[in-house]
Amino acid sequence: MGEWRKTGCAMCAQNCGLEALVEDNSILKTRPDKDNPRSSGYACRKGLNVAYHQNQAERLTDPLKRAPAGFEKISWDQAIDEIAGKLREILDRYGPRSLAYMGGGGQACHFEAAFGVRLLRALGSRYHYSALAQELTGFFWVQGRANGRQYLAPIPDEERTDMLVAWGWNGWMSHQMPQARRVLDRISKDPHKLLVAVDPRKSETARRADIHLAVRPGADALLAKAMIAITLEEGWADKSYIDERVSGFEHIAGWFANFDVRSALDVCELEYEQVREVCRLMGERTWAVHTDLGVYMNRHSTATSYLVHILMALSGVIGVRGGNVFPGAIMPLGSHSDERDPRSWRTMTTDFPEIMGTFPPNVLPEEILSDHPERIRAVLVSGANPLRSYADTNAYEKAFQRLDLLVTTELAMTETAALSHYVLPARSAYESWDGSFFAWTWPEIYFQMRRPIVEAKGQPLEVSQIYTRLADRLGLIPEIPDTLKQAAKGNRLQFGMALMSYTLARPEARKMAPFIMAQTLGETLGSANLAALWGLLMTAPQSFREHAARAGFTPGPTMGEDIFRAIVDHPEGLWVGKLDPDKNFEELQTGDKRINVYIPELEDWVKGIDSRSESAALARDTEYPYVLNAGRHMDMNANTLMRDPAWNKGRRACAAAINPLDAGKLEIRDGELIRVTTEADSVEVEAEVTEETRPGMVLIPHGFGLNYLGNEYGVNVNRLTKNTNRDPLAGTPLHRHTLCKLEKSPV
Repeated sequence: MGEWRKTGCAMCAQNCGLEALVEDNSILKTRPDKDNPRSSGYACRKGLNVAYHQNQAERLTDPLKRAPAGFEKISWDQAIDEIAGKLREILDRYGPRSLAYMGGGGQACHFEAAFGVRLLRALGSRYHYSALAQELTGFFWVQGRANGRQYLAPIPDEERTDMLVAWGWNGWMSHQMPQARRVLDRISKDPHKLLVAVDPRKSETARRADIHLAVRPGADALLAKAMIAITLEEGWADKSYIDERVSGFEHIAGWFANFDVRSALDVCELEYEQVREVCRLMGERTWAVHTDLGVYMNRHSTATSYLVHILMALSGVIGVRGGNVFPGAIMPLGSHSDERDPRSWRTMTTDFPEIMGTFPPNVLPEEILSDHPERIRAVLVSGANPLRSYADTNAYEKAFQRLDLLVTTELAMTETAALSHYVLPARSAYESWDGSFFAWTWPEIYFQMRRPIVEAKGQPLEVSQIYTRLADRLGLIPEIPDTLKQAAKGNRLQFGMALMSYTLARPEARKMAPFIMAQTLGETLGSANLAALWGLLMTAPQSFREHAARAGFTPGPTMGEDIFRAIVDHPEGLWVGKLDPDKNFEELQTGDKRINVYIPELEDWVKGIDSRSESAALARDTEYPYVLNAGRHMDMNANTLMRDPAWNKGRRACAAAINPLDAGKLEIRDGELIRVTTEADSVEVEAEVTEETRPGMVLIPHGFGLNYLGNEYGVNVNRLTKNTNRDPLAGTPLHRHTLCKLEKSPV
């Protein structure tokens, strides 16, 4: 008879609480966990189908090495020996810039990053490419200039807001906040609250909104600039807030004076009075904004994030209840990286900076295919499938085939793994201790450390354990005395004292702390990740300790151990901290503790956004007259985590959505095959004719085109995206504005 075990979803960043029915070491089904304090019994169909993710037929069980006839099984010792030898040979010959790491834990398994990044740094490289830089780094770069740290990004206080603005965010489908559908439904039905959607089409969220600004595709920056101009012209800015909390306003005020708002809104294809009314409401109410890929993956990505930041600051809604607030976390999602620091790296061929500790995947093919003497020649991939997840599949295939060494650590034989020289089997999110650091609650701080609920079959390891073995074989881990290993088997507080003495005597060991924890306490606990969590809590900064005390933990030398035990004893997750809601501005890291609105690097960019330039840029292209939205959020896609198409059996999961007007012009009927062509490639896909799509737009979901058991299911939309179609500062892809043409598929 099966047993229900508490866990969390690994299919998206919300990680909703789940209970899994386990029988004969297999997950049979899942249900929402009502005891989870963050999701409170909420889950979407992706979480309810994680059994398909866990039980897929192509799970890897042994290390594999590419051979002339295909892959052959090898031992862990052989795999680690050969990979370490090849890495050392490449680095000795070409230097540390020849190595890149592409990972970070994806949607739910973030502890790997501590080990992958430390391994990369120990080998002298800083080239960490991650999914974070596929979407968010332009936004985070703005937060670094505005708030003092790139990871200090304010989130909407949706529980207390008067008006929630969903800008480029279809939360009903993409979620991106706890209990998203409950929140949106509650706000839309509350007569005292407003839901505003800024979206070119009438998305599932826009259909529930009180006001829908159906902005022209790609015109978000122009709209934001017009709204700032209206706010200032009408006197709706919060002057007292600006005087007390904002710096740099005097430098930017002139950017919006005499701005031709009506002409700009004509280009945006919006009515002046409707936009003016939204601005008036912003001046009267405490509002919060949730931006998403409609901003981050669109034209003027970084500049739009900046303009939305200015609009929020002028309205006085940053750092206040009901506005956008600074959340707390056990660990920030990334590190602050200032490209003005002379120690920082930039990519050698494309000249992009490190942001939040990561580089944009969009530029990696060029960095590999370059003739630069320090081009990238070796890539370690873990928990990522760039040949389906990142822009320009054709460029990635060509680049990865040129590498001297490609090592993929994965659950299954992905498209990326199939091109690799070595494939290493990883434990899944349900076979290991692991967790994520997505901070999306305020003022409470939530954390859940998922425990293994099934045993791994074959020889898979935690990715952290794999990188520990590799670091050890490369000679990067200092010698660990037997006394420290023995101490790890006893009282953890005494072990902590012994570890402190060891690192004081061997300062170089501090940089390799995760690996030392893995080889000591990790051996006792049976998990490198769990040992890393203990070390993280024992060395938590004073600010987090204050938050933990506010949540009920007793201050003192045992606080870290107490929190660790509480986390382990609560598989459903728990509140581990609480911020003081009246002191949110104390989280700011700017020198003057004020919100900065003047970013000189973006001045010319913002000034150049006007009705004339945007009208010309957005004019209909004769060769590619349609705008492709490459990456439609739906109930039937989960990035590339769901490889078994059986989870969508009987559903229409992968089609190109087009408006009936466009279908009529092209004589395309619903269900017919059509050809979608961009500068990158062409694909044939089923047409879905629907009023939900704006005329002139095409929507194709992401996460398809996966090769499962020899069959390809759906189309890979990244065949159609060009990696050079990207934000000029952050390198994020402009998936929400890819020009294309449509035609009937030849019979």
